[in-house]
This record gives sequence, C-alpha cells and structure tokens, in this order.
Amino acid sequence: MNRFLYSTILYLLSPLLIVYLAFRAIKSPDYRGRWGERFGLTTLKSTDLLIHSVSMGETLAAIPLIRLIQQSHPELSITVTTTSPTGSAEVRKAFGDSVQHCYLPFDLPWCVQRFLSQVSPKWCVIMETELWPNLVAIVAKRGVRLMLANARLSAKSAAQYTKRPKLSRPMLQRLDVIAAQTQVEAQRFIELGVSPERVTVCGSLKFDLSITPERLANAKLLRQTWGRETSPIWVAGSVHPGEFDAILAAHRQLLARWPDALLIIAPRHPEKFTAVVEVVASQGFEFVRRSDDQPVTVTTQVLVGDTMGELLTFYGAGDQAFVGGSLIHHGGHNPLEPIAMGVPVMVGPNYRDFAQITQMLADAGGLRIVVSADELGVNLIEYFAEPELRQQAANAGLAVVEANRGALERQFTLVQSLLSH
Repeated sequence: MNRFLYSTILYLLSPLLIVYLAFRAIKSPDYRGRWGERFGLTTLKSTDLLIHSVSMGETLAAIPLIRLIQQSHPELSITVTTTSPTGSAEVRKAFGDSVQHCYLPFDLPWCVQRFLSQVSPKWCVIMETELWPNLVAIVAKRGVRLMLANARLSAKSAAQYTKRPKLSRPMLQRLDVIAAQTQVEAQRFIELGVSPERVTVCGSLKFDLSITPERLANAKLLRQTWGRETSPIWVAGSVHPGEFDAILAAHRQLLARWPDALLIIAPRHPEKFTAVVEVVASQGFEFVRRSDDQPVTVTTQVLVGDTMGELLTFYGAGDQAFVGGSLIHHGGHNPLEPIAMGVPVMVGPNYRDFAQITQMLADAGGLRIVVSADELGVNLIEYFAEPELRQQAANAGLAVVEANRGALERQFTLVQSLLSH
C-alpha cells in the first residue's frame, strides 16, 4: 500500500468517521462538540511551532518539554494538538491561553491541507508514535522540519511497518530528528530505513514527569476530607472493560479483611464511566461517583473516578495502585504516574507498550506483575498487612524514576537543534 491508495481508502471510509464520532458522542459528552476541528474546518492563527501530543499520557509527558520551550523561546507562538478529550483537558489546564489548542484533524489530505494552511508552522514536534502518513508527507512538502519526540516503536508496530514499506518507509524517512526512548527502539527505526544520524537515544520523558508540591498536598487533603487517613485505599487507574470484574473481585478479598477499605476505580475512557458504575452497582458495593460531588463516608466501599484530570491526585490519595489495560490484551498504560506520586504499583501481564519501564520497576522492586484477580488481591493484602514492605516498594520505584531523569534535557537539546534550522 502506498500513500495514494491509503488516502483513497480513507476518503471512501470518511462517512464512517461521522458514524464514529456520533457513536463516541452517545457514550461521552466530551465527543459532542468541536467536530469542525476533526475535519480542519475551524479558523486558526498561524504559528511557529506545532506540537502534537495525542492523548493524556503523551500530553503529561510533553508538558515539561513545552514549558521549557516557552521559557527558552518566549518569542515563539505554539499550537498544541491532541486527538482525545482527556489530552485536550490537560493542555488547557497546563497552558490556558498561552498556546493555541485544537484537535488534530483526521488524516484526510484535504483536512490536513486546510489545517496546515492556517497554522502554517515552521517546525513540528510529534510525540511518541502518532505518525500519520498524510500529515508527515504534507508537513515535509511544506518545508517544515519534523521531530518525533519521546519516540516509541514496539516490535509489533515495527512488524506492521515492515508489511507496508511503500507507506511507512517514505513517512519515516521524512523525519528530520527522532528522539528514541531506548537503543532497541532506535535500532528498529534504523532497520526500517531511517538514517542513523537522525536517531538519538534520549530515554523517556515519562521519567521527568513533574509532580508539584501542590498536587501532592491536594491528594493528602482529599484523603483527609474523606476521613479515611487510616483506611486502606487503593487505586485502579486507566482500567478497561474486561478488567472491572477482576478489580472488584480483588477488592472483595480486601474488604473481607479490612471492611473499611476503599477502592478508587478510574476507567481509561470517559465513555466507560457509566459502564463501570453499572458493574459496581450490580455487585452490591456501596459507592459514590466523584462527579456527583457526594461525600465519601466511612461506609463507602468504592469511589468511581468519573472526572477528568484527577487520576494523579487519586494515586496520591491512595496507598497502592493497579494500572489497567494490562489484564486484557491492550498493551498497558504508564506505571510511572502512580510511582511518581509515591505509591507501589501492580500491573497485569500484558504491558508491551511500557515493557522496558515495567521491567525496570519490577527488577527494582517498585512494581509487581499479577496475572489474575486472586493474585491481585493477595498482593494488595500483603502490602496493607506490611506497611514497611509497601514503603520499601514505593521508595524503590521513586529511586528508578530519579535514576532515569534527564530525558527532558536531552530531548530539549534536540528541539534546539531543530529550531536552529
């Protein structure tokens, strides 16, 4: 498949994009507006630098880098795009009106052309793996220098690229700078046809996640307002359908030993908020929804985290955490977020998207890998029964984070080189 065929297929399928947005809008109010941005139909100002940060996880990693760029280059106008409402919320919370923000249009050529004609950037930084053939090709044709920051490339993704060389190779070869997270990933880019001099191993920006004292203080204050300072509290964050039952089964094990235990369960996607509420209610737990602003009392067993932008605070209010997308075949989510908030972590066995980070944390003792609801419950009970062991694990995780900081400076150096041309 080449880019012409890829674009033709996208055009033929474009009516389904409306169906997709409508379907998401039924389940989540956050998808009910701003459709014009998805098709490049809104009016935007021209900008110097375009940064695409995809969803919440990539945006949290990008925020320190964007702030460093703003501090060092206050003269630059910046546009930050995302594809998800969660990422959008983080951009607005972090930067307000100091950057122009919108959703990145679908990768239809006319949508991308209209968007780029308005924004007209001189430079473009794309976070992690969000490579779209038409976006990359049209940006490069306009003479825009392009950097892939915090670049990830799993073995599975590399295999997919290998199957479509006429589409993937030209796209990858148009990247001027690649800041790879690991040497293994750097080699994968090179094997796919990228010139070695364009690839630099920088580590992961996720290790440079900045946790403000205010966020930590707010997390402790939240726990105090619940009157649960001494109750066992754990957080199941970024969870997906297929994991709800296992998490609740593990919590039931915990309640059998500590009846005052509290679970905070936060689905990965807003459109699943109602689904998790239905599961929790059907299993007879006493629960409240965070969005209802109801008090968490001494008898509350489950708090459903159905709000945007509070997951880090929830992690800080808990004693330990499970990170979802890993008990199902999804690839997992970032375990460094709860680690940075000072709590030990558990994940399921399917963590391919964060394989190296997960293994580093596991080897250090800051993370445990569990394969079932029963094993999750056993580990939760062990950590709550032995606070010193739990604190050792938390400290081990924080030590890994501290030892691997520095990717921010290394990647900012590459941004500087990008901006100098």
